[in-house]
Amino acid sequence: MGAPRPPMPSNGYQQPPPQQQQQQQQQFAPGQRPPPPPPGTQPPGAQGWRPPASAGAGAIGVQQPGFPPQSGAPQPPSQYRPVPQQQPQPIQQQQPQHQQHSQQQQPQGMAPPQARPPMSGPPMAGSAALPPQQYPQQMQYSQPLQHPQPQQQRPAYLPPQSQTPGAVSSLAQQMGGMNIGQQQQQQQPMQSPPPGAQKQQRTRRAYVSASPAPNAAPSGASGYPPVGNAAQQPQGYPGAAQPGYPSVSGPQTFVPGAQAPAPAPAPGSPYARSPGGTQMQAAGQHAQYPQQMAQPAPFEPPKPRIDPSQLPTPIAVHAHDQELYGSQPYSTATKTFVPIACTEYTAIDEGNSNPRFVRLTMNNIPKNAELLKATHLPLGMVVQPLADLAPTEEPIKLIDFGEEGPIRCLRCKTYINPHMTFINGGKNFVCNMCRHENDVPEDYFCNLDMVGRRLDREMRPELRCGTVEFVATKDFIARDPVPASFVFAVDVTWNAVQSGMVAQAAAAIRAALYGSGAGLPAGARVGIITYDRSVHFYSLAAQLDQAQMMVVPDIADVFVPIHEGFVVDANESRHVIEPLLDSLAAMFASNHTAEPVLGAVVQAAHEALRGRGGKLVLFQSALPTFGPGSLKQRDDAKLHNTDKEKTLYEAQDAFYRDWAVKLVEEGVCCSLYMFPAAYMDAATLSQLATVTGGEVYSYPAFEGGRDGRRLAADLRADVGRTYGSNAVLRIRTSDGLAVDEHYGNLFMRNHVDVELGGVTSDTAVGAMLRHDGKLDETQDVFFQVALLYTTSDGQRRIRVHNLAVPCTTLIGNLFKFSDVDTSMNLVAKAAVAEAQHTPLRSIREKLTDQCVQIHTAYRRNCATHSSPAQLILSESYKLSPLYTLALLKSAAIRGGADVPVDQRIYHMCLLRQFSVRKSLDYLYPTIAGVHALAEGEGEVDAASGKVLLPPLVRASYPMLDPAGAYLLASAGSLTLWLGRQVPAAFLQDVLGVAALDAVDTAAHALPDLPTALSRRVRAIADRLVPARCGYASVQVARQGMDRAEVPFAMLLVEDRNNDNMSYVDFLCAIHRQIQIETRPKEGQEPKWSYN
Repeated sequence: MGAPRPPMPSNGYQQPPPQQQQQQQQQFAPGQRPPPPPPGTQPPGAQGWRPPASAGAGAIGVQQPGFPPQSGAPQPPSQYRPVPQQQPQPIQQQQPQHQQHSQQQQPQGMAPPQARPPMSGPPMAGSAALPPQQYPQQMQYSQPLQHPQPQQQRPAYLPPQSQTPGAVSSLAQQMGGMNIGQQQQQQQPMQSPPPGAQKQQRTRRAYVSASPAPNAAPSGASGYPPVGNAAQQPQGYPGAAQPGYPSVSGPQTFVPGAQAPAPAPAPGSPYARSPGGTQMQAAGQHAQYPQQMAQPAPFEPPKPRIDPSQLPTPIAVHAHDQELYGSQPYSTATKTFVPIACTEYTAIDEGNSNPRFVRLTMNNIPKNAELLKATHLPLGMVVQPLADLAPTEEPIKLIDFGEEGPIRCLRCKTYINPHMTFINGGKNFVCNMCRHENDVPEDYFCNLDMVGRRLDREMRPELRCGTVEFVATKDFIARDPVPASFVFAVDVTWNAVQSGMVAQAAAAIRAALYGSGAGLPAGARVGIITYDRSVHFYSLAAQLDQAQMMVVPDIADVFVPIHEGFVVDANESRHVIEPLLDSLAAMFASNHTAEPVLGAVVQAAHEALRGRGGKLVLFQSALPTFGPGSLKQRDDAKLHNTDKEKTLYEAQDAFYRDWAVKLVEEGVCCSLYMFPAAYMDAATLSQLATVTGGEVYSYPAFEGGRDGRRLAADLRADVGRTYGSNAVLRIRTSDGLAVDEHYGNLFMRNHVDVELGGVTSDTAVGAMLRHDGKLDETQDVFFQVALLYTTSDGQRRIRVHNLAVPCTTLIGNLFKFSDVDTSMNLVAKAAVAEAQHTPLRSIREKLTDQCVQIHTAYRRNCATHSSPAQLILSESYKLSPLYTLALLKSAAIRGGADVPVDQRIYHMCLLRQFSVRKSLDYLYPTIAGVHALAEGEGEVDAASGKVLLPPLVRASYPMLDPAGAYLLASAGSLTLWLGRQVPAAFLQDVLGVAALDAVDTAAHALPDLPTALSRRVRAIADRLVPARCGYASVQVARQGMDRAEVPFAMLLVEDRNNDNMSYVDFLCAIHRQIQIETRPKEGQEPKWSYN
């Protein structure tokens, strides 16, 4: 049985008052959660406490929604390892710039100041990954968050600061020690709950204190890795203390120096500043200044910056979730908490579908639309109907009801499922969707037990399992199902041959068909087409000694000249197929034709696969400018980064969409592999994949040595996974809910049925839901997803997924049981679907505003008594600012003219087709340090059977040690970053060279050396790759030496890059908007525009 997901521990802490310290009898190690409470008790964290009156400006923290402090709270079981109470360290103020270089000591484990990110501003001090810290349960983060501010502020005098030795037990004392707590002291009485508030239940949350602070970045930063040492850095750069930022003791990491400030506040706002002052003010407080000439402020020692490592991070959240669900099975009967998509777990189907198949954005459904609107949360689901199960999970049961077919509700056609109830002694059943009473067929009748359950329930999977598969009857078969056929169409024009694409594509096809562990799905057949200005068909019949090529030059009326032998069994005709693929590049080596006739190939493939179903795999290298479907060059640089740029994301004409619809009718999907050396109009060509249910791949400026391994692995994964054709998907919901919009690579003739030419184990469909009535809070809300499809071996089946979740009238539960990962996947799909009609600038503003509105709603409804200076984040949604920022920085959404149109379209296609797991990989990369592997890391773990990874590092350049080496895995890249001070022994053992200058950056694979470290590093790379991007090409980036370091640094989403803010500054901007939204309407400042 799986435990429900309890509340997350905070990421830092502040000492509670003495009376609350007595209640906290046991602490937990980092990343642990308390177990589920016994029946009849409050859930874990129910004894959460409010910020004390002495908290001052507040801090990041965690609190369970709506649960006041109580005595006698349930104690955690003994299997959670208690940790000793930690006392906070005294605050240590950094010395001024002129004193730092003589007195500052480098903390242990910190990186030298030479680590500076490319393209992210001026020089900065870096640090290695910080060690995990232990934090007591239900504490607050002791690190206040400060607002970057513009350069204008009213003059103010702040008395000199003094260091106070000893431990500081509250944030108010910390703020007081820095002379910025006076305004907060006026609000202290408001931080204690009013009488009677102790009985109210409040949602679990995280606090982020944010107060105005000066601009953190000088303008005009070059953004390239600088040279020189820390002593040469001007004031204001990392390595120098920054004014207005508090600190905590111990090792610190610094935000990149060139961080974008928050947008300028309106004149007269409490955040406006004049030269010479650093006076900070809480939200809603306006200081009264006498009218006098501005006087220079006295010298004030600069204050250290905040520690970004105190902010919420996916690394800690995912590690905690893995620890929780990796050691015990997860029961799907748990209706509220589900494992995170990237967690490796074993699910036991107990009536609800496995989360691998269906994930909801919130696992408590609001009763009505008004309640949902008050939260601004997205309500929807992401469906991955053919997702692969874990090896330790039971396979899906196949049920055959014979000619009559499965039992269904006569009114709404819902399939029989575990949530239907039987009445009248088993003679009738009540549909869980529409509440209609149906008669039970005589051959399906069974008596009921004392609690109203059928006696044969354990023997009938459809009454016990949330996911089952039915054999389809003749009513669901329009034509006789046959095994799927895979047709590979290769562009053999001059550009394709010269770039090496033809040779690499032929090698990739051969490896996909006959490589070790490869092969098409069972029963599938294969055919091959090549094309330039004409179309070439190949007879691959098993009785032939070699393939026979037939050319069709009349592309205006293309036809298939081969009736038998065009699509064949790959194994039976292997002796014909392999020699053809081996000689394909040589056959067209002297071909000087430059125009590929892609439109005619699509027509020919449609004719060849008529009545068969299957997949068309296209390898296209250039813009099709000849024959049917010819396109024109329409890329205009003047439109880039303007509101008219959206016209470039629309299809040039309807030719390819119309033929894509025809492919769907025949049960064919298309995978498009693009190799652009110039503009290809991906917006138009990608419709072949996005309409049919296929996928898009892109290899710009293709090089065989660099991209060949990636192409081979991508193709192998594409054609070797679970595949179904001629699919139709429908989502049914309880009365009161309806599907509002579908997202993904799909086609719809109506607003109900989703048609897919092909469906794979990675196919993901998003659905946004809406209320069309009121739900009954005393009943569960039900969902059923039915997929009708033909398997690769020609069987027609119906896969059904069922889900039941509670209905609620409590707004706190909506936040508590929300799934931020699924929400971001659905929001990203909706954003790219809107890009064809809305300027990207408006989409970015909408994404940012949605993030603000969600946390504003949480503030208004679940944290009304908290200080305005506190940024309060819901526990379940605390990563949404980081994910929103990462989405804004993605090539699909971000501004700027540096992203080619075709590449932007490609990234939009990725977000459309990604599952929840892959979207997490896309938004936040995985970084693993491989220079100091501990014992067992890089080795196969005996318990899990998988390679043990080293501790992961946050996606921030200052976290990288210049004396280290790191592997970064993202959805589209795998990079080995080498610091300039990496030891020579590491280079020798892993790369076979003695110095950093001798590293071969053109080699795109780690060498297989006979050393233990080489073996372990390659094992870690292989461990990261399969879950990420499916290929093993490695790009080496040496610090301060290679151009490859620039795209590497752009993936570090917590830094300032991609024309966007850093994580810290974005949180400050979000908090400032929340303060504007929640302050009185009179004198309200205008919203800032996010460009």
